[in-house]
Amino acid sequence: MTASLSVFDIFKIGLGPSSSHTVGPMRAALRFADELATKDILTRVAAVRVDLHGSLGATGRGHATDDGVLLGLLGEAPDTVEPDHARLLLDTVKREHMLHLLGRHRVRFDPARDIRFLSRRLAFHANGLTLSVCDVQNTLLHTATFYSTGGGFIVREGEVLVDSYADMTPHPFDSGDTLLARCRESGLSIARLAFENECDRTDAITVRTNLIRIWDAMQQCVQRGCTAPTSPDGIMLPQSGIARRAPALYRALASRDATADAMFDRMDWLNLFAMAVNEENASGGRVVTAPTNGASGIVPAVLHYYTRFIEGANDDGIGDFLLTAGAIGMLYKLNASISGAEVGCQGEVGVASSMAAGALAAVLGGSPEQVEHAAEIGMEHNLGLTCDPVGGLVQIPCIERNAIGAVKAVNAARMALNGDGRHHVSLDSVIRTMAQTGADMKSKYKETARGGLAVNVVLC
Repeated sequence: MTASLSVFDIFKIGLGPSSSHTVGPMRAALRFADELATKDILTRVAAVRVDLHGSLGATGRGHATDDGVLLGLLGEAPDTVEPDHARLLLDTVKREHMLHLLGRHRVRFDPARDIRFLSRRLAFHANGLTLSVCDVQNTLLHTATFYSTGGGFIVREGEVLVDSYADMTPHPFDSGDTLLARCRESGLSIARLAFENECDRTDAITVRTNLIRIWDAMQQCVQRGCTAPTSPDGIMLPQSGIARRAPALYRALASRDATADAMFDRMDWLNLFAMAVNEENASGGRVVTAPTNGASGIVPAVLHYYTRFIEGANDDGIGDFLLTAGAIGMLYKLNASISGAEVGCQGEVGVASSMAAGALAAVLGGSPEQVEHAAEIGMEHNLGLTCDPVGGLVQIPCIERNAIGAVKAVNAARMALNGDGRHHVSLDSVIRTMAQTGADMKSKYKETARGGLAVNVVLC
């Protein structure tokens, strides 16, 4: 089965702290629960068992994988559930030891007993989860294994699912080279080409509405991150003791005289935007995968940079930014990976920096060749980036890493725009290199919290 990718597969609204470890498992659990209803066995279920494998087992507690699974079984979807409502639902399950499957059938459920965190990696992907249900006689009624492949994407065991963009009309592409070729043939920008492809699956009004919805969610996330309560209530997760920094930085910047040092003022705002998003993400708030939750601060930060500091920024530019970034993100999803558990953080922060760099170059007037160059620079200088979350939490080094990734994206765009689009390393070659580097990377550096900073820094 072939699944045609969309910009709105790359940008999905969901809950923090992780697209692969929270959003994906939630979507898998919801699909499993729906299968119980479709098979007409929902009311026969007396017991539910969840096994989390590989990276989900290793860092699932810090990434709220168990919470994501519970919400999905309760019938909640990542893009619609309100964070406060989600917390109430989870508190009820944990207090009453009762799971209300799809909100329709109650089953005794103790998360400490019925969710197992297993380090063994399943063959297909590092992020595997198996869900099973039995009747009152302990007879197995239904079981399924899913894989969370990054960015909220899931694949069910037994499915032959191939992500594709080459079969989209009217402008099919599946590589940087073919994307540039389609732009030359049509005379279109990357954004316009992506827009016309999106309109092939739905109408133009819906495409524009969805772009506005994504931008609104990004803006709301930044706003919440900037105005969230600070310590002691501002501690992001109780097990970390780490307080938010974005609100204090926001207050300082809002009262600062920006004329003293405009360059560093802009950089501070860029850092703020990225950190505000990722602190919301680490707190389990609503974010947009861009392309993942762990890297969700970079694209919104650079887009906020565009709207705040670039003269002439407008709604059309915002749409072009998201369309360009989405098209670049598809190339990584098609030809490499956006999963930290599969290729390390180069597949998350590296890809997001590449997407944001290309998008900024586009809205600053860059040619398709300059956009491709900016995207290439954004990844080339993130190659080999490991995923080593301290304590298995999306906080250190993830929050600061997003700020650094945003700064790299702006610089990459500027470097590309100062050239004519000709360069030695193509985007396709750097994507291949990223995939090869990820394959060579030891598993302890790929979202297992068994290497790097995760073993050299202790949370108190």
